[in-house]
Amino acid sequence: MSDEALVRCDGLARTYGSGRSAVVALHGATCEIRAGDRLAIMGPSGSGKSTLLHLIAGLETPTAGTITWPALGTRATLRPGPVALILQGPSLLPPLDVTENVALPLVLGGVDANDAAARARRALARLDLTALADKLPEELSGGQAQRVAIARALAQEPRLLLADEPTGQLDHTTATVVIDVLLEAVAHADAALIVSTHDPAVGSRLARCWSVTDGRLSTDPTARARSREEPCSA
Repeated sequence: MSDEALVRCDGLARTYGSGRSAVVALHGATCEIRAGDRLAIMGPSGSGKSTLLHLIAGLETPTAGTITWPALGTRATLRPGPVALILQGPSLLPPLDVTENVALPLVLGGVDANDAAARARRALARLDLTALADKLPEELSGGQAQRVAIARALAQEPRLLLADEPTGQLDHTTATVVIDVLLEAVAHADAALIVSTHDPAVGSRLARCWSVTDGRLSTDPTARARSREEPCSA
């Protein structure tokens, strides 16, 4: 497995609003994400975890600092393709069936509709979700819907998979299954995985842990000395 840098952040910051109403969501984050990483970003709700993930995904522009994707390309070419993001909470479109939901980002990215559907079906099969292919989101349980969201991300064949609080609305048993699916999926796809979470049980499943508190990112300088297969501590 390559150990190349996928993402580099240097003094990354994001402020919303201006003047007295300005809110600094992220202060001067400096970090590097490499191929093969299994990383948990931990912190309470509202700490800045989602902002950091959205910046890494190229969904938002920093107000200070820089972010580059050395092995992935430019911000304009990140999605669909090298970077896929699983959003917090329900993200499937109600009028579309499961296959159409999984194929949608590919179609929007210019992939032929037939090819997108074929990739969607392969991603569903990989996660043993073929039986759900024709169902509407309203017919799915919370755990099934989250697994479909994972399939949608995998259909994009990413090199970096970002999951924003993927278990935040699930019970413990279902959350365990979802993390199992994520870890198995990225292993199969040879992709890096970053999971933001406030749940220590989820964080303990990943090989490395960073924390975000009041918008400030803290990385463990000894983490890279540990095996990426060894769980981190919250």
